[in-house]
Amino acid sequence: MSSLIPRFLQSSWTPILDGESKALAEEAIRAIAHAIRNLSASKSPHAAAVDGSLAVGSAGLAMLYAALAESGLVDGAEEIALEFLNESVEMVATVRSSASLYGGFTGTAWAMDHLEGWLFDADDGDPNESVDEALRELLSRSPWRGDYDVVNGLVGFGVYALERLPRPSAIECLDLVLDRLEEMAEHTAQGVTWFTGPKLLFDHQLKEFPGGYYNLGLAHGVPGVIALLGQVCASDDEKLHAARYKARALLDGAVAWLLAQQPADRAQCFPSAVGPGITPKSTRLAWGYGDLGIAVALLGAARGAREPAWEQEAMMIARRAAARPVEKSGVVDCGLCRGAAGAGHLFNRLFQASGDEMLWDAARFWFARTLEMRKPGEAVAGFPAWMPDPERPEDKRWVAEPGILEGASGVALALLAATTDIEPEWDRMMLVSIPGGKSR
Repeated sequence: MSSLIPRFLQSSWTPILDGESKALAEEAIRAIAHAIRNLSASKSPHAAAVDGSLAVGSAGLAMLYAALAESGLVDGAEEIALEFLNESVEMVATVRSSASLYGGFTGTAWAMDHLEGWLFDADDGDPNESVDEALRELLSRSPWRGDYDVVNGLVGFGVYALERLPRPSAIECLDLVLDRLEEMAEHTAQGVTWFTGPKLLFDHQLKEFPGGYYNLGLAHGVPGVIALLGQVCASDDEKLHAARYKARALLDGAVAWLLAQQPADRAQCFPSAVGPGITPKSTRLAWGYGDLGIAVALLGAARGAREPAWEQEAMMIARRAAARPVEKSGVVDCGLCRGAAGAGHLFNRLFQASGDEMLWDAARFWFARTLEMRKPGEAVAGFPAWMPDPERPEDKRWVAEPGILEGASGVALALLAATTDIEPEWDRMMLVSIPGGKSR
């Protein structure tokens, strides 16, 4: 086992919380870490990790404790991170799971690759070699019949491949992802887009979108493709020349299509989905859907492709999101996916990339809101999650959720990024790490 050595000896990342706000955030972080550790030790029906996944399971919890170890805020965090990582690997090896980034074995492999070399050393070769082989076989299937998104589909496999670069197997996986995206793409008068057919929708979604839709959310839609393509374009590795060419050919049309979906009244936010017979609806302020996730995806693409016009659009959308009143935000809990801490973190990302004071104010506001919404004594360290009922997904309920995507561990990671000078590399899994420097 290697010693955990901080990788950012000098960092351009700036903590945005100080004084009492920082103290409250650090207390909440420690409380979450303590509560999750106690849940794990109890082995109760509400144990911390229900599976080995990145979204709700032990792979995501390993990411939290690894970040805590790097920060030095919680004693013994490195050992706990390794325990959760080993638990994730064991679960994936013994329980059948999907290939998805957030719910399946690819997420565990992503965490393994992300943490290798600073949380542990792999002494017996590449621990993810078999995963690469499985993904190459999966991605060679044409035409692609599954999802294309970050959470469950092609873009998520691309996120994994980016983390594995510059390994030849990762380049091959990334090329295959781009090939599948290319053959699924619809070329329209407005640009390039991707359709989600009714066969890929859950029953409760079919009631609203019986014919399918064009999804406008970063988590499940076209902005996620744009974010991935922007990351590919940002690389200057000569080995990715072919991948960059494929990505750029799609990216121009995808950005044009996305911007064409804005309401004529530019004061209004993007809808969640569009398509024949669909009445556009306003979305919450979140990573998964809406202006905030779109702004981050578009700014990342602008930096990656060096397109100043896209950057101007991204900043306009970001400022519109920052000006949105809290009572119209749709934010009811604190998780990364669609809660207050997630909003704070994305605004923090936008601020760190741009230096825009309005975005700094928005980030601090949403982190303050996160701490105000805490309910001591409830759920996991006072941060209940508003999540779909497994029996009736159209209905929601308050639950004690430790997971990284919608639960308390994601809240802790966002607060940690707001209080330290360590850039939060863990958020590469969300495709929100924006390349530095203005577009030229």
